[in-house]
Amino acid sequence: QAHVVESGGGLVQAGESLSLSCTTSGLNFDAYTLAWFRQAPGKEREAVSCISWNERIIQYDDRVKGRFTISKHNANKTVSLRMNSLKAEDTAIYYCAAGWRPSGGCTLRADDYQNWGQGTQVTVSA
Repeated sequence: QAHVVESGGGLVQAGESLSLSCTTSGLNFDAYTLAWFRQAPGKEREAVSCISWNERIIQYDDRVKGRFTISKHNANKTVSLRMNSLKAEDTAIYYCAAGWRPSGGCTLRADDYQNWGQGTQVTVSA
């Protein structure tokens, strides 16, 4: 069965950087779109970024564009999220997700993802 596991969360000060990693197993890594979502206390889950299996399509939410970078590592079947210039507003549980999409492209729709990790907490203090 498919598994998606996030790691790398922690407590940082505003303006600092943090990298998250997502390890996948039990799925065809090159037939899935991969994405990061996040959910802050009292708020709905929101998309952060996605990347297509062929790495040709990448999308970012406007709130993180220019600060966050998503990357895909085929050899290790992992996806990372580099977060720079962190703000207090970035505080949330971050989730990695994988969605079957062999045709390519990527999506920021949560309903398009079948496999979700347990989440990793990112806390940014001002």
